[in-house]
Order: sequence, then structure tokens, then C-alpha cells
Amino acid sequence: MIMLQFSSVSAIPISHTSSSSSSSSSSMSSKRSIVEFTPVSDEPQVLTKRPRNEEEEEEVEELVLVDTDSIGLRLLGLLLQCAEFVAMENLDEAANLLPEIAELSSPFGSSAERVAAYFAESLSARIISSHLRFYSPLNLKSLTLTHSQKLFTALQSYNTISPLIKFSHYTANQAIYQALEGEDHVHVIDLDIMQGLQWPGLFQILSSRSRKLRSIKITGVGSSMELLESTGRRLTEFANSFGLPFEFQPFEGKLGHITDLNQLGVKIGETTVVNWMHHCLYDITGSDLGTFRLLTLLRPKLITLVEQDLSHGGNFLGRFVEALHYYSALFDALGDGLSVESVERHTVEQQLFGSEIRNIVAVGGPKRTGEVPVERWGDEMKRIGFLPVSLSGTPAAQASLLLGMFPRGYTLVEENGCLKLGWKDLSLLTASAWQPCD
Repeated sequence: MIMLQFSSVSAIPISHTSSSSSSSSSSMSSKRSIVEFTPVSDEPQVLTKRPRNEEEEEEVEELVLVDTDSIGLRLLGLLLQCAEFVAMENLDEAANLLPEIAELSSPFGSSAERVAAYFAESLSARIISSHLRFYSPLNLKSLTLTHSQKLFTALQSYNTISPLIKFSHYTANQAIYQALEGEDHVHVIDLDIMQGLQWPGLFQILSSRSRKLRSIKITGVGSSMELLESTGRRLTEFANSFGLPFEFQPFEGKLGHITDLNQLGVKIGETTVVNWMHHCLYDITGSDLGTFRLLTLLRPKLITLVEQDLSHGGNFLGRFVEALHYYSALFDALGDGLSVESVERHTVEQQLFGSEIRNIVAVGGPKRTGEVPVERWGDEMKRIGFLPVSLSGTPAAQASLLLGMFPRGYTLVEENGCLKLGWKDLSLLTASAWQPCD
């Protein structure tokens, strides 16, 4: 049996106990009040409640906490056992475990119960796809506009309740701002622009320069021309409000499939920077080898890179265990400071984390997709002719100030010029910047 520490189990708030946990949760609820027989006049004895004293209150809290801990540990064991059966392609035995996992877990329960609900759903999808021999990751182009809007609304909520997106944007923007000092014509290539939430912040600090820009262009890469054009209109309005000479260029496709730099509108005299924020919602680059080839040809002045500290390759069981540990930390972080009824948190976990978990568990892996993915893009940058640019100084200082606005469990570590944002003892994101070797 694979051993894994489920960090959220030991710190489960009592108020997060799910009411849908069947027999276990029923026994927990029965412990929350003291019921006794008391005589009422000459009538037959009836059940009445009396207030608990302080000693009894502490005893009840301890009982509830122990019961919640046991549910979390039981869920952990079931998930790992199910994953082991899947890894051995013993799909019937794996499927037999799913009903109990579903009974104990809940997307509205404790952090352990919530993360288990989404991993159980993904394991079920994995089992079904293994029977069908058909694996289909989420593709933005195949989404309806309504579904896409739900995804982007979830990203906006995530940006509000968690520092992870802000950390990615602030750190990259500060590195870009410093690299563009003295430059007049700027071209930013965003490899997955989505709603373009990052760029109003860059517009603001660029507009404060004493030496004004003569032009700034953003090439937004994405899978839907309709969504790209909508993003372009919003960014144009923002840029105009700051008095910047702005141009937006949409590119429908993936960087790894581009064969000619002219497709990106690259012009002589422009200072080019590339922004790259990774996630597991869908494939951003297409061919990894093609992406490396294009970056080598492009040789931008700066590449800003934000990666999840999470492996996308290797065997299924190893990838599953790492993902379970990673998302347990994310769910635990979102559970800190937000009520169990938080609509924003549920939206983020359902639309974003749930989709990422499904792609990792149900779809991911080189044997299923046909291509071995790059494990750590930052590790490959030196190999293709780029050197790291330190993010210490102002980027690190701004990131530190940002974390002061959120629960104290978030951590910031500087390592070899990179900045690592974590929750307690686990690193979640690594931000780095790269420039071409002379």
C-alpha cells in the first residue's frame, strides 16, 4: 500500500463536517446535544434537552473531531486502494470501492471530504474511459460559450479568494516591467491569454514611466477566436484608459503548432517578451518539441514562466499520489478562512480544481495521450539557450506583501532566483524568468 500524509485531515474544522456522510455523519450529529428524561408535571416522561456544561462541550468537540479524522483517513485509504487497482487494470475491483467513497465524501464537506469527492469522480471517469479505450481532455474550442463563461467566472473568483493567480500576475508583470526599461516598442506574447486578467496591472505600471511607450502590442494565444476577440476589446478599453498606444492581435491555435514567426506578427524593432502561465485545465502548447523550437527561433528578451509544482508524466499511481497530495493542500488552503457554505469556493473547486484533477487522473499520462510531456519547463530552459533572471528584490517584495492579505498558512521561498509560493510545507507554484544567452 502506498503511504501518503493527508495534511488536511489533522486540521479539519469541526464546522466543516458533512451532513451527507451517511452512517458516520449520523453518529456524529447524535453526539452534538445531550438528551435526557425529565419529568413534566404529572404527565408521562418526555424527552427534553438541557444545556451542556463546559466539560461536556469539550468532550463532544473531541468526539466530533476524532470521528471527522477517521472519515478522512478512511477516505485516503479507499482512494489509494482504488488507484492501485486502476494501476493494475483491475477495473472491477476499483469500481467496487467507488460507492463507499461517494458515501463518505461530499463537495460541501470538510477539505478531506471535498477533495475525495472530485478524485472519486475522476477515478470513475478513468475506469469508464479505460473500458472504452477513449481519452478526451478538455478543449476550450469544444466548449459552449456558456461553459467557457463559467470557467472564466471561476477564475475571477479564484483570483479573489486565493493569492495564486495574483502571485503569478504580479511577479511576471514586475519582471516584464524591469526588462522593458528604456524600450519604446513592446510586443507581449501571452501563450494562454484567457480573459487577459494579468494585463491591466502591467498597463498601469507602464503608464507611470517617465519615458512613455510609443507602442505596445499583445498577441493573445487561445483556442477560440470569439473569446479572443472579446478579451481584445476589454484590454483595448483598459489600455485607452491609461493613455497607451495599444494593439491587440488574436491568434487561434497553439504555440507548438506554429511553423512561421510571421504568424505571431513579430516585427523588427519590437522588444518581445513571452508570458507563460501553466495549468492542467487543458493543453496550452500542443507539441512541446515544437514549442521549444519556436522559442529558440523567437529569442524574446524575456520569458516569464509560472508552473504548478506537480508532475504530469510518469506512471499512473505515482502521478495520482502526487496529485492527491497537491490538491489536498489546495483544498485545505481554500477551506481556511471561508465558510463551508462559500459559493465562491465551491465554484472554484468544481470548475477549476475538479477539471484539473479529471485531466490528470482520467486523461493524463504519456501512454494515454501518445506524447511524453515535459516534466519541468524551467529545467529545460537552460538546455535550449536561456539563462535565469533573478526575481529577488521588487518581485519578491511585492509577492511578500500580497501574501500578507491572505491566511497565514501561505509561504514564500526564494530558490536560485525563482519564487515558490506554497501552503504550509508544500510548494504549489514556481515563478521564474528567463533571458537568451548572448
